[in-house]
Amino acid sequence: MQNSFDSSATARRRVLHSATAAGLAHLARLGGLASLMAGMSEAALAQAAPVETLKIVTGFAAGGTSDTLCRRLAVKLGPDFARTAVVENRTGAGGQIAIQFVKAQPADGTTMLQTPTSMLTIYRHIYKKLPYDPAVDLTPVSLGCVFDFGFAVGPAVPPDVKTVADFMAWVRANPTKGNFGSPAAGSTPHFIGALLGKNAGVEMQHAAYRGTQPAMLDLLGGNISAVSGPIGDITQHLPTGKVRILGVSGEKRSRFAPDVPTLVEQGLKDMAFSEWFALYLPPKAPADLVARLNNAVRTALASKDVVDGLSTFGLEAMSSTPGELAELVRKDTARWAPIVKQTGFTADT
Repeated sequence: MQNSFDSSATARRRVLHSATAAGLAHLARLGGLASLMAGMSEAALAQAAPVETLKIVTGFAAGGTSDTLCRRLAVKLGPDFARTAVVENRTGAGGQIAIQFVKAQPADGTTMLQTPTSMLTIYRHIYKKLPYDPAVDLTPVSLGCVFDFGFAVGPAVPPDVKTVADFMAWVRANPTKGNFGSPAAGSTPHFIGALLGKNAGVEMQHAAYRGTQPAMLDLLGGNISAVSGPIGDITQHLPTGKVRILGVSGEKRSRFAPDVPTLVEQGLKDMAFSEWFALYLPPKAPADLVARLNNAVRTALASKDVVDGLSTFGLEAMSSTPGELAELVRKDTARWAPIVKQTGFTADT
């Protein structure tokens, strides 16, 4: 399986249904890393002295999909780009704390951010004063992976609830139990849950967590009824027998949960969403440093052990050029404007 931005056909097929996919398809046509690497041979990139320690910062809790990508990359980036690579979980404010931290660091290759798309695209539409500008305060490096979401229920929901329609009917009969958790307020999975309720005419109460894993623990404990989150964060709990996935967000069924129908299959024709994780340096990082790190990330994401390790968590490895990533952010930001307006959600509500 090939996993660069330009050759990952499998990953691209998984996101063809969304505006993200349209952006990816357009960017893929722009070509590979030629412009970025012009005048810089592979040998030159490899000969640059590695940094002493690379800190990979994520805004979400250990054990989840965001953390998993960081740790898989840390093992591979360490030898080539840095003598040591470590992961730092700076949780809180739906991923904003991690971004603000990286924004303030020197652009010397010692700190790299890993973030989901929501913090860069959706948050612009829900916060009146976002404490960072993704186009100015971060330097794009590469995509890291793409994935779909799942909507799951736990022990608090009767076993005869097997579809999204069943769940909404149950919530109508039990309005005080119409709640769901997501990894962050204003994130894609938050909007998936909110739109499911809105489309069914059901009032859904949202609980924001510092990552999907804390939400899953409350789901397993019967403290909340449902969780909307990355498919890989949910499938790892299926062996407990306490979790049931009612629907997945892709246009086609997920290979990680092939028996679960998509939301589109269940009659929700506009409910097709995928997401990506991406990697950034602090602002104004020099081009040669960006090129070196991009090369190291691209190599890491193409390795079989990283591909297989990410697949275990429902993630499809995918890299990009910095320019392609910047264009993807621009397109997805535009896509989310009408969706956010439809829900009426703001950070103040």
